[in-house]
Amino acid sequence: MTVLDLAVMLAYLAGMPLLAVALSGRQSSTTAYLEGGHDLPWWALCLSMVATETSTLTVISVPGIAFSSGMVFVGLALGYLLGRSIVAWKFLPLYCSGRMLSAYDYLGQRFGGRMQRAASATFLGTRVLAEAVRLFAGMLPLTAMLAAAHLTVPHTALLVVIVGITLFYTLCGGLRAVVWSDAIQFCLYLGGAALCAILLMQDAPVDAMHILHQAGKFALFAHVSAPFSSAFTPLAAVGGGALMTLASHGTDQLMVQRVLAARSLKEARLALMGSAVGVAALFFLLSGVGVLLWLHHGQVSLAATGLSSPDALFPDYIVHGLPSGLRGLLVAAILAATMGSLSSTLSAMTAATVGDFPAFCARLEHIFSLRPLTLARSITIIWGAVLVGCSLLFGQGSQSAMLLGLSIAACSYGPMLGTFLVGMALPKATSAELLPAFCLTVPLMLIVMITLHPGGHAVAFPWLVLLGMMLLFVFAATLRVVRMLVSSPARKPNT
Repeated sequence: MTVLDLAVMLAYLAGMPLLAVALSGRQSSTTAYLEGGHDLPWWALCLSMVATETSTLTVISVPGIAFSSGMVFVGLALGYLLGRSIVAWKFLPLYCSGRMLSAYDYLGQRFGGRMQRAASATFLGTRVLAEAVRLFAGMLPLTAMLAAAHLTVPHTALLVVIVGITLFYTLCGGLRAVVWSDAIQFCLYLGGAALCAILLMQDAPVDAMHILHQAGKFALFAHVSAPFSSAFTPLAAVGGGALMTLASHGTDQLMVQRVLAARSLKEARLALMGSAVGVAALFFLLSGVGVLLWLHHGQVSLAATGLSSPDALFPDYIVHGLPSGLRGLLVAAILAATMGSLSSTLSAMTAATVGDFPAFCARLEHIFSLRPLTLARSITIIWGAVLVGCSLLFGQGSQSAMLLGLSIAACSYGPMLGTFLVGMALPKATSAELLPAFCLTVPLMLIVMITLHPGGHAVAFPWLVLLGMMLLFVFAATLRVVRMLVSSPARKPNT
């Protein structure tokens, strides 16, 4: 790695947080810190959504999968578009009808505070685990890339530096800084992927498009003998992808926080639907890089490249195939992907803690004599420390960690989505059935993930959402029948 590469990386790490804080302005209240003042443009919220749902693993894994399987992530984006359309039509009016700090305010209004706190606690617990896995796994390729460029940085030191920088601008600028930094970071790694695609196209043979077409690299879906084991079959990509997006963008505070910050329902819908276009564009460019890398390596299989895993393909090209300066920019782009996801997680978890556990927060304010804004910032720091601690507990490789993170999120998505759907579709449903069903389903789904999904191959993660919903409905219906039988008066015998 040259001096120019290091200069580009350091300029990004120093300049981006300062620019984000400058754009966000001074945060003088908890509302401004957690809600952004409700005056952010829809396109910035849109880019923030895309940066939030992607990470370092997205940037390096999509080209590796496309190398062997073609444009299957673009097919998955079709399911994401369908899911977002339903969220925009059915869920956003609920969130924009009144002032809400958390997605789970709706459950509190519909089923009471206990249901709201149970859902929020589930979000916080599973988000800590999923983000910690993703954070740890995201550091692995960065450490490897720096080592390959003869710059040795300990894994723990890199982790602490990235979390520290992210905490700095999140604490200073609140949600506004998170949104603006996300927008900058997304543009950085989208532009970086586009530059790589252009350079690879220049080195490709004249009949590159014909070769790729003949090799099936433009296929949008995978065709496998065990359809439930892959997330890229037509049914899993469109149906499962839509279901996954319905849960993530309709019920997960990580995404709902963005639409709650919009100026109006119309702008919330524009941000949400625009994010589908942004994700599709990112998947298209990264998949394009992957199939062009297949040409770059001489149209051989992964084993013939001499690389250890698909995730090593794009980092290897960045380190050895890019000119000085651009190489540093791409490493900064991968750092940006990690920081974008992390900052959004910290802000969302703080908002859920403050919004869904007001009595607990009020007690802390009284005990430590803290102002509400100081307490909110303290909670952000605590969650940052928890994420660092949890991420250091994971010692496996990046591929298994990525699948584990997706599976953990999917385990909570099913029960959460099922609860929201019951609340919207069944006016007579009560927390007496839903709360116990929810509390039964979430741990059961974790057990299912561990026993039936140990290596990430038995059941593709989108189908875990469907399974969680079905279990919730079964438990809730069973409890309702039992309550009806218990409460119904016994019939008198005929005389």
